[in-house]
Amino acid sequence: MRIEPLAVPTGPRVLEILPRLALALEGGHPIAPYAVGSPPPDLIPHDVLESTDVPEDLAVVVGTSGSTGTPKRAMLTAGNLRSSIDATHSRLGGPGQWLLTMPAHHIAGLQVLLRSLVAGTTPHVMDTSDGFTPAAFTSAVDEMWTAPSRAGGAGGERTAYVSVVPTQLVRLLGDPDATERLGRFTGVLIGGAATHPDLLSRAADAGVTAVTTYGMSETAGGCVYSGSPLDGTSVSFDSDGRIHLSGPTIAHGYLGDPDRTRAAFPEPEVFRTDDIGHLDEDGLLHVDGRIDDLINTGGLKVAPRLVEEAVTRLEGIAEAVAVGIPDPEWGEAVAVALVRTASRPNHPLTVSDLRRQLDGILAKHALPRALLEVEAIPSRGPGKPDRVAVKALFTTVGE
Repeated sequence: MRIEPLAVPTGPRVLEILPRLALALEGGHPIAPYAVGSPPPDLIPHDVLESTDVPEDLAVVVGTSGSTGTPKRAMLTAGNLRSSIDATHSRLGGPGQWLLTMPAHHIAGLQVLLRSLVAGTTPHVMDTSDGFTPAAFTSAVDEMWTAPSRAGGAGGERTAYVSVVPTQLVRLLGDPDATERLGRFTGVLIGGAATHPDLLSRAADAGVTAVTTYGMSETAGGCVYSGSPLDGTSVSFDSDGRIHLSGPTIAHGYLGDPDRTRAAFPEPEVFRTDDIGHLDEDGLLHVDGRIDDLINTGGLKVAPRLVEEAVTRLEGIAEAVAVGIPDPEWGEAVAVALVRTASRPNHPLTVSDLRRQLDGILAKHALPRALLEVEAIPSRGPGKPDRVAVKALFTTVGE
């Protein structure tokens, strides 16, 4: 077996890789996608690969955007990918035409291309050469709607989908033209990071059919939609609340990494995530955060996501990330890096202001003890904050 690195371009040229993706799905040499302009992935030599535990129908080796800093490459078979695609189409209401708005070397963007291949449609690609902007999105949707489509729905209506991350959705809902275009889609998938309930309410009020997705490279993309597992997927928990996902979309481990494979994949078709969560009274999954992101302050645990949701509910705050920073008294203190909205008040926000506004909303031990305003939150992938980099910002400020 030979795994072929596949350089994935951006913009309309990404469509050039569709034949190679189709070949991988049909049993050709597996591929390892990576971004054009980046170094190709460091893959296992052919002679060593033959002696490793690699599935015979391996189709794609996709990098994860995990927080450990050590790259992992999930091995996904054609069966994994097709199971995910079929379950997605079943949940959304059938195949349709997709608009690609994110990098296709990540699993979310890659699945947009693969779903299109299976559906027999050609995805439309948004031009992000000048970044993701509401104007570029509006233009892409207009072009998509004027082009012929093979994805028809009931009554001749177009069946169309788009995947975005929460930050992108915030930008689009702030623009009337982009908001109107969002409302045309049969489904708007939102993943990559936690989606604030207020953001979902704004989307619903604007007539947008938003579907939150939970999943990762190891699950071939989203496998839980709006809290409900897709067909074939099951959710369970460790005693500490760690989420386990199982089903036919689960990867066959990490390429060339048997130790981490054993830790993360305790059984076939079972993935032990690093997330903690719970089911609500309706049986819907809520992800409370990552186990290694929990902040231990004075012996009490704080889930960063709860702090972030509370902070972003406040007027004038667009984004927030909570991390734990060293504190001589508490062991760790809750620290918040935030991005203000364009309409923010002129005066700076102090940590005392923030604590006062959050008092009664958060428990006393969860109130922030440090605050930093930034122009943008460091990211380690689409919609995924880089918490290590955020912690480093506080260290730099303190020097």
